[in-house]
Amino acid sequence: MSISVSSLSKIYESQKAVDNISFELKKGEIVGFLGPNGAGKSTTMKMISTYLPPTSGTASVCGFDIQKDPMEVRKRVGYLPESNPLYHDMYVREYLEFTAGIHQLGKEAKPRIEEMISSTGLGKEAHKKIGALSKGYKQRVGLAQAMLHNPEVLILDEPTSGLDPNQLVEIRELIKTIGKEKAVLLSTHIMQEVQAMCSRVIIINNGQIVADDSIEHIQEVNTSQEILMVSFESDIEPAQLKALAKAKRVESMGAKRWKLSTDKPDELRREIMQWALQNNIHISSMQAETQSLEDVFRQLTK
Repeated sequence: MSISVSSLSKIYESQKAVDNISFELKKGEIVGFLGPNGAGKSTTMKMISTYLPPTSGTASVCGFDIQKDPMEVRKRVGYLPESNPLYHDMYVREYLEFTAGIHQLGKEAKPRIEEMISSTGLGKEAHKKIGALSKGYKQRVGLAQAMLHNPEVLILDEPTSGLDPNQLVEIRELIKTIGKEKAVLLSTHIMQEVQAMCSRVIIINNGQIVADDSIEHIQEVNTSQEILMVSFESDIEPAQLKALAKAKRVESMGAKRWKLSTDKPDELRREIMQWALQNNIHISSMQAETQSLEDVFRQLTK
């Protein structure tokens, strides 16, 4: 296994930041690591990448124990932390040369630096100081340094933070390409990112893993309610729909379109039809939808 985590915990005084978690990642997997703020995602990533010692439990990267062989682990891990610490007074190419020296790339440094500058779209900015770059380009520099030594494992904490829509597409494709030959553990709050890149998700809440499976299976297993999308020809007040007895949750989707959650979809359909008829309201469309990953995430972490 590229990453193997067994009964890993991290305790700060009386607080369990990470509570006895276990999971594995193999080569060729891009796994989304999801959870609300403070759930233990970044702490777990820091332990796997040897930046933080665990309180108990074990973890290994490519067979090397994070506590017994930390230097071997670091050789095989590319890590982009959430804070993305950079030397702002260095030029982009200078910083990557510095990073290449740390990894002792030797003759491989120059071609590898140029490859990373090209693949992360830094060509036009490589002559600038890092401090002069936008947040999106600083994020690209962080990605370039994480991948520079061609690691077997990538640990990326919010890698697309600050990127514009065009940059998002480019970096997604880059991560997907890399993920074909490496193990990638990817933390993000953007569910579209997960669905676009990941084959599997791990959801952590209050330091414990509450789900670990494919996106499709997690949605299937954790769907206790169904969704009805209803469009009306006229504007509707939220209070009108919230009065429907079979609607568990009501959300406006804009443009006279509403999302209603229910555990009794057939009864809710009848109730909506009867309510519309009594109030002389015309329904444009009504259709069932599966719960989104975001819905399931909220359900598991509320």
